[in-house]
Amino acid sequence: MKIAIRVLVVFLCLVGFAFIRFRESELFYDPLIPFFKSNYQKMTLPDMESWRLFFHIFLRYALNMFLSLVILWVAFRERGIIKFASLFYGVVFVVLIVIFSILLKTQGLGEYLPIFYVRRFLIQPILLFMLLPAFYYYRKVNNS
Repeated sequence: MKIAIRVLVVFLCLVGFAFIRFRESELFYDPLIPFFKSNYQKMTLPDMESWRLFFHIFLRYALNMFLSLVILWVAFRERGIIKFASLFYGVVFVVLIVIFSILLKTQGLGEYLPIFYVRRFLIQPILLFMLLPAFYYYRKVNNS
């Protein structure tokens, strides 16, 4: 794959991440967005349609995962890396969504930072920033 095409694909993926981030309120149901922008420490969690919230979190996670996998493919072009990353994304999603649902049911007034951070891992492409250097190091060590 020519370098110009690879750069263009990565650029388009980054534009996709930005589009998802800046249009999140219009694209996804998430009553926690305005909640965390307010003085949430003194408030109770807003009423939420749980299944709708979980579906939209899953949808956003899946979009971010797809764009991340495209970037990983462009960077490394190894099927094994994409398989491992896909499995990793799946396991992380299951673990985090279970933790998120437990936190939503058990957190008391003003104890919302765990919900905020778990949700952040679910809706932002943070895992990509962990996987890129990990796979780069893995490849560097194994090709030496």
